[in-house]
Amino acid sequence: MAPPKRILVINGEDEHMSRSLRSDCPIAATLDIIGDRWTLLVLRDILIGGKSHFSEFAEGESIASNVLTDRLNTLVDQEIIERLPDPGDGRKYIYRPLAPAIELLPVIAELAAWGLKHSTVDSPPDGNPLADPATRKKLVDKLTRQLLAEPTQSQNDPTALKG
Repeated sequence: MAPPKRILVINGEDEHMSRSLRSDCPIAATLDIIGDRWTLLVLRDILIGGKSHFSEFAEGESIASNVLTDRLNTLVDQEIIERLPDPGDGRKYIYRPLAPAIELLPVIAELAAWGLKHSTVDSPPDGNPLADPATRKKLVDKLTRQLLAEPTQSQNDPTALKG
């Protein structure tokens, strides 16, 4: 019997602990990594909202700063996003999506479309491009091309450390 697969979880600034994935089911494994209450919203903000700074993620949602820190650290640790020093302010960081995050863009768009259809969330008066399948696909394709065109730190420097 193979040992259980593990994911790394950040606990504090420098402590890493790992926990087992709950099963070999790929859906369960995905939920173990991105399925908590806040992670998909952080990814939504990076991928669709164009947010890249800690303070931007904290705006508009009621996420506690320690929870946001934990979710960002986990996404960096799992190499879903990268954390880079902000060139304009060395005390801050910029968070950017890596390929695994960009691969989630169609999933996030479909979740948004599902929420528009099956919840009481209203579309803005001028409509929501995620509500229409054709417009949603065009938006996802456009955002994917834009995000893939942005160089990542690992593309600039293969020896760069994430974290």
